[in-house]
Amino acid sequence: MNHLPQSRRWACAALIAGAALLAGCASGPREITSSVQSYSSMAGITLPATYRMELLPSQSQQQSFAKVEAAAEKALQRVGLTRDPRPDLARLVVQVGANASQGRAYHPAYDDWFYGPRFGFGMGWGGPRVGMGMQWMDTPPMVYYRGVKLVLRDQQSQKIVYETSAAYDEVWMDDNVIWNILFDAALSDFPHPPQGSRTVRTTLTPLAAKSPNAPAGAIPSTATPAVTAPAPVNR
Repeated sequence: MNHLPQSRRWACAALIAGAALLAGCASGPREITSSVQSYSSMAGITLPATYRMELLPSQSQQQSFAKVEAAAEKALQRVGLTRDPRPDLARLVVQVGANASQGRAYHPAYDDWFYGPRFGFGMGWGGPRVGMGMQWMDTPPMVYYRGVKLVLRDQQSQKIVYETSAAYDEVWMDDNVIWNILFDAALSDFPHPPQGSRTVRTTLTPLAAKSPNAPAGAIPSTATPAVTAPAPVNR
């Protein structure tokens, strides 16, 4: 017979469920949801085509923007657009935008002044509180926002022929993965996407364990995009 008090059994069950959830997140696939908006008027533009990338002075002077630029270039390559080594001869001009921020998630159980739960034992200072067999965190989880935008212009007419953006807002973050996913999502169904807003879901699968023959200091990524392209889901 189980002699644990009922409150202890509830707590143990919650811990076991949490451990199982974490184990599943670590070993199983992860789905990334992006909010995408696209507008296209590509009539007269024959694919594949070449482009030149037009960066703002602030972008070209930021070392961190090189990662964003590389992710955009890979996504454009996958839809048939190649960066021309002779910029003056390119058919299109591509402008890239990116935004990154983070902040604590809002939850009604947390009080902005005490930085702790409104209900339970204790005032919320110090470490985690335990009450009625449950553990509360001092603050809500950190939420990360990443957004990208691409504007394509016909270099001959200077007319904008394609505009698209993708945004991600979640508690998980790996910039080595997210920038690539967002640009791929932004260019899903290129060059004739559904006009306006839609949701694009991308499935990530974990990488295999680090190979013993890998170079010293090499650290494998936690996940990699699936081979299949992200499928749009209209709202």
